[in-house]
Amino acid sequence: MKFTENIQEVAALQPDYLGFIFYEKSKRNFEGIIPEFSKSIKKTGVFVNEYLEIVISLVEEYQLDAIQLHGDETVEYITQLKSLLAERRALFIEENRQIKKEKNKHKISDLSVEIIKVFGIKDDFNFDALEPYLEVVDYFLFDTKGKERGGNGTKFDWRVLENYPFKKLFFLSGGIGLDDVEQLQIVINQNLPIYGLDVNSKFETKPGVKKIEDLYKFKQDVITNKVK
Repeated sequence: MKFTENIQEVAALQPDYLGFIFYEKSKRNFEGIIPEFSKSIKKTGVFVNEYLEIVISLVEEYQLDAIQLHGDETVEYITQLKSLLAERRALFIEENRQIKKEKNKHKISDLSVEIIKVFGIKDDFNFDALEPYLEVVDYFLFDTKGKERGGNGTKFDWRVLENYPFKKLFFLSGGIGLDDVEQLQIVINQNLPIYGLDVNSKFETKPGVKKIEDLYKFKQDVITNKVK
């Protein structure tokens, strides 16, 4: 997400997550103020090999509920990040005790921040590479490996997921559009631990501007197919 009015329109559709990219090389790089919307929607910051201090600062500034790591972040990096988040949250709780719940504009979310680690897939993937991350992330996200760090608008071969060996929940991403609902149903019926669908470029008029009617139709079509 990028523009205020469009953010509010998409939020009215009640997605589970809204993503904000904090990566200067991205055409969707977010700068500005996130408008108010339902607290049931998780504000997600997308980062690429960012300094830990900057990630923490932006989590506090925007009160992010989730962090999506879209670079080459190691297990050690994520472990340090979680430790810093825990320290800042503990500090916030202690400060709140001292000031008797007085409002604090810059604070870590009251709940722990979810960590989503992205991995790019093309025609094949070695899922063994994920094992070290199992204990340090909340979810995986599988996107299409391409020229850009996400938002390439192309799909990878979803049949690769048939070899996914873990119970860890994951998001499916990469070029998902309105025409993919039937194919998505086939993938979902394989009883893979798919937690959510991450959509982006196929629902845009330009980078960062989402097509509301198409998103609404996609959501309804996916829900209808789930009922079947």
